[in-house]
Amino acid sequence: MRIRTRRRSAAALGVVAAVLLTTACSTGSLSGSDDSGSGEGSGAASDITVGEIGVQGDIQDISAFCGDEDITVALADGFGGNSWRKITRAIFEAEAAKCDNITKVLYTDAQNDTQKAISDINSLVAQGADVIVTFVDGGEALLPTIQKATEAGVAVVPFVGSPGGTPGKDYVDFVSEDITTYGRNLADWTIEKMGGAGNLVMLGGIAGNSYSQGVFDGVVEAVEAHPDVTLLNEDGPVATDWEPGKTQQVVAGLITKYGDIDGIVADYGGGSVGGIRAFEAAGKPFPVWSANDSNEFACLWYEYKDTQPTYQIATESSRNWVVSVALHKGLAAANGLPNDEPSIYNLEIIEDSTDPDKQPQCEADLPADAILSSGLSVEELKALFQ
Repeated sequence: MRIRTRRRSAAALGVVAAVLLTTACSTGSLSGSDDSGSGEGSGAASDITVGEIGVQGDIQDISAFCGDEDITVALADGFGGNSWRKITRAIFEAEAAKCDNITKVLYTDAQNDTQKAISDINSLVAQGADVIVTFVDGGEALLPTIQKATEAGVAVVPFVGSPGGTPGKDYVDFVSEDITTYGRNLADWTIEKMGGAGNLVMLGGIAGNSYSQGVFDGVVEAVEAHPDVTLLNEDGPVATDWEPGKTQQVVAGLITKYGDIDGIVADYGGGSVGGIRAFEAAGKPFPVWSANDSNEFACLWYEYKDTQPTYQIATESSRNWVVSVALHKGLAAANGLPNDEPSIYNLEIIEDSTDPDKQPQCEADLPADAILSSGLSVEELKALFQ
């Protein structure tokens, strides 16, 4: 699918606030053929490939998308309170710094409040953001706001957390890993290491977020193929807010409620460390555990592997780097430039404690919250967490 869009002129900014105050829900379109607007950049057409599947090696250099005109970009985060979000913000800002013509980089944190997330996007549009990259924790509740921003001429690119709607129409594109496949792959590995039987739990993040639901759907697919496995949370992912402290509390409650838990699939390795401590505090055998990678998650395996024989771990990339692709696509759309980078990225297991060639990577001189697959260098991670 190919789309084209036009960059807003500065003169149009006064119109934006008025558009955002309207209550009508307009779908907008990125393929409109009206090129009669005024101002520099008006009428510039771009070809953005939407929905392509690829791998991390397909990501291109940002220089192809910077353009020449001054431009303002923004990261609208639905929740900025954990290490994954902080690393992702750092990657976004470092990537934006590579374009000399990006004169302003804005950031908002909705603090897990959907109404604030809506207000944040409206505010960024009113401030003149040409590109808004956003992690949509509030799901479809954000779609009307994103549609209005798109109609106002802003290049909006959701990543990882989807608002629903139609990429290439309601917004430029949606960038993520194949979320359901991520959940299914980790669940398949976990169930295999469980011996094909036992009690399984899937830990998610903020209640109701679309990302955790997608991972859960993949876990369900895997469980359906193994009748001797019981998914204890069959109604949906267990909410942990992606925070280690809350994860510890939640997992402690699950241990009290169910007793034996043989396997856990989590969509955040950084939060999983709290759950591991809950098993330790309860004096229960550690389960087979899979998640995305985190330094402390790997280090804890080395700490307990000799005393917890049932405890094995596997991870896929925490893929913070996808925010760079979201920025690339937004810049290309705003500047009237083509972009054919993949939208959806296939991930594979990168750490497997049962595979001598994929042993967990623990860096003792890095902070516990560091993510080695994030896209930041070791030195950048050290500086971020000082």
